[in-house]
Amino acid sequence: MSTFRGCGSAFLALTVCCLASAQDYYPTKEVRISDLPSLTSKSRETSAVLAASVQIILHDKDVCCGKNSALEDDIQRADPKSLKDVSARLQGRHLLSDGRPIMIRADYVPEAAINSGALIGALTEKRPLLMEWNSHLYVVYGVLYVETVDPESGSTMDAIRTLLLLDTRFSDERRQVAFNRLTDDWAKVQGLLMLKAAPR
Repeated sequence: MSTFRGCGSAFLALTVCCLASAQDYYPTKEVRISDLPSLTSKSRETSAVLAASVQIILHDKDVCCGKNSALEDDIQRADPKSLKDVSARLQGRHLLSDGRPIMIRADYVPEAAINSGALIGALTEKRPLLMEWNSHLYVVYGVLYVETVDPESGSTMDAIRTLLLLDTRFSDERRQVAFNRLTDDWAKVQGLLMLKAAPR
């Protein structure tokens, strides 16, 4: 079961009013992964964008996604317009070119199940994510957020303001994209995918 499930409403239940109020009293914080590979997809086809994005996330050319890599065939067979299908294709045991097994953990999180704490936690651990927004794939490499405190309970809540994204179709200024929670339509986000590779 994905670590993103369990308190999904924490991310989406905030109103614009509450978020704006929080900004008045709490400083904006940032989590950003700054050392990702600067790969560009071989074309602007969705399948090429998927391969380049997964290669950036897993950061190991033997694992993904070129010739003789462990995920080469599965990436080609996956439906790049469905993160759920990508997750199903990549999840589980795979073999490197030298025969060594690896395990891929692929956690697909639909839009309604996303919560801010798990997203911030993944990025803090330097684990970028794959995001489908408005039918395009992006690598999530950072967030800007406000940490608020409930004065009655003392509990904290992270209100994400901006997601920092990479569009691997481009190598120029169009590569850097931002999803603004106040101005962009969250309903157009189809979901997130967290990927992790480990020796078996």
